[in-house]
Amino acid sequence: MFSKNSVVIYKNTVAVVSECGSDGEKFTVSWCVSRATASGKKAQYASQKVREKDVLLLCEENAASLDALLDAQEKASADGFAAYLPKLSETRELLLSDEETASSALSFSDLAELTLGSLESQESWAFYCAIKKGFDFKEVVPLSFVPCTDEEIAQTKAKQYEKEHAEEIRAAFLERLKQKKLSLPDDAKYMGEVEALALGKTDKCRTLRDIGIKELPEKAHKLLLDTGVWSITRNPYPLRWGLSMQSAAESLASPPADEERITVPGVSYAIDSEWSTDPDDAISFDGEYLWVHIADPASTVLPESSIDKAARARGSTLYIPEGASRMLSEESLADYALGLQTPSRALSFKIKLGENGEVEDCDVLCTLVTVERLSYTKADELKDTPALAPLFAIAERNIRRRKQAGAVQIQLPEVHITVDAETKDVSITPYVHTASSEVVREAMLLAGEGAARFAFKHQLPFPFISQEVPDIPSSIPEGLAGQFRLRKCMRKRTVSLTPSQHAGLGLGMYSQVTSPLRRYGDLISHEQLRAFLSGRPLIDKDDMLLRMSQGDAAAVASRNAERKSNAHWTLVYLLQHPDWTGEAVCVEKMAKQSVFLIPSIGMETVLGGCGDVELNGTITVKAEKINLPELEVVFSRC
Repeated sequence: MFSKNSVVIYKNTVAVVSECGSDGEKFTVSWCVSRATASGKKAQYASQKVREKDVLLLCEENAASLDALLDAQEKASADGFAAYLPKLSETRELLLSDEETASSALSFSDLAELTLGSLESQESWAFYCAIKKGFDFKEVVPLSFVPCTDEEIAQTKAKQYEKEHAEEIRAAFLERLKQKKLSLPDDAKYMGEVEALALGKTDKCRTLRDIGIKELPEKAHKLLLDTGVWSITRNPYPLRWGLSMQSAAESLASPPADEERITVPGVSYAIDSEWSTDPDDAISFDGEYLWVHIADPASTVLPESSIDKAARARGSTLYIPEGASRMLSEESLADYALGLQTPSRALSFKIKLGENGEVEDCDVLCTLVTVERLSYTKADELKDTPALAPLFAIAERNIRRRKQAGAVQIQLPEVHITVDAETKDVSITPYVHTASSEVVREAMLLAGEGAARFAFKHQLPFPFISQEVPDIPSSIPEGLAGQFRLRKCMRKRTVSLTPSQHAGLGLGMYSQVTSPLRRYGDLISHEQLRAFLSGRPLIDKDDMLLRMSQGDAAAVASRNAERKSNAHWTLVYLLQHPDWTGEAVCVEKMAKQSVFLIPSIGMETVLGGCGDVELNGTITVKAEKINLPELEVVFSRC
């Protein structure tokens, strides 16, 4: 209980109750602001009305005076609390020797009684300060203590030593860092700001500055590798581009069971690579219409919902060799990816084709579809079957149509890079171009063209994608050299609310709508189409432009992170296989140098001294020098 002259702790300093309130709720405490000095400066005191919850009762017994408490503390402090610390150590050892008391909390008064036998009020503050100064007990809640283990004491002493000798410790660390001879793992804790710079979390780094290295992410990356803090398998690029390595957390609601949907008869085919786990499109032909069925997350993802905003911030699913970081939650795939449930819910594009393969009409419907999943290899084997043969024929006709309209089809070597999650071994396999992949591509282009025409017909604010006519010279080499030259001729694509020609695809108007699980631009297209079909308010032009811009900016960051990650792991592959050699194809000849493509690893390089190699000619190369932080590799001719 509080009474006049009770000893309390108020705002981390000792005080005494100087007056008890008549109402029993508030009382006045007094404390010393500054003590008297030998020069004659008087002591200064302060007082404040407080409530019981504002203070901690240190000792119920009345103190002789506030000065007596402070005098006792100063005297004990002068000799390093020698009167208390050894006794506290003995108490700690006694408590730890018994399992029942080793982890039990003691009140301040109980600890004082166990350690000193009795505690006079005037030395209560001195004893409390001794506990806080020593290492034997820790305060788990105010005025409640448990004994520290030997390990905890060692850690506390180490932290205190580091604090007291911070400059000396840092100087020794910097000297080791300059010599690239860190003491790991202990020194790793001092490299946090170097890691932050390497991961793009900051653009400043005192550590690099102190040892005379430029404050650049690449320099930080190199230092982390040179000192062994990072291994070559650490990929910094997703984080450096501000991207999450985890898939979206918030799950989509289950598709509405009572929504009216049209059942599409027959079987539709989701054709994709063997490693695909999120099929979002399927196709079929019923003898009159080409059906392109697309996953339907917009049945529950509404504009400006939390899921929509999170997807916009990501821009797209991030695909890197370590795995996928999905724009929409992994758990939602079972409900929305096509072919994982029977039947699957879809937003379907019912396309009427003309004699030359052009889109005559396109309707957009909410559907239920029976989907069978096929790999590209399996679909190629079934290309002459009654179910798939019409799809192959439609694709061939659409390719001819687009080529006649000026489409530019570029086929350069591609590879698929994977990383073993445990061993971090890198595998690179060439992407095998299949006939069925062309079928899927052409069906998706027809769906994009149909969606654009549907949106234009109904005057919907919609993301239309266009591309200016490329400036292609009259003479283009054959083979890879010609494909390389064509790629250099292509113009950048444009996304706007006004439909225009997509010259590269040979289409009069076009929009991407076939990957709403993976691309935010496709998702907002679906949200707009669904708003129109259900009679809800449309996304207006200004809002659509803003969302297109934000989503596209995030998608650009994702593409950059993917490109950098692929380059990183390719160089790791070369480091893991120092004896690697590969075939390089000459694709461009310059005055003193030539550009070569290396199909087996999907890279290109510039080599001098290869004037004897003609366009499309081949040489064997090896990796001579690899600079992983700069993503640079120097190849030489074998």
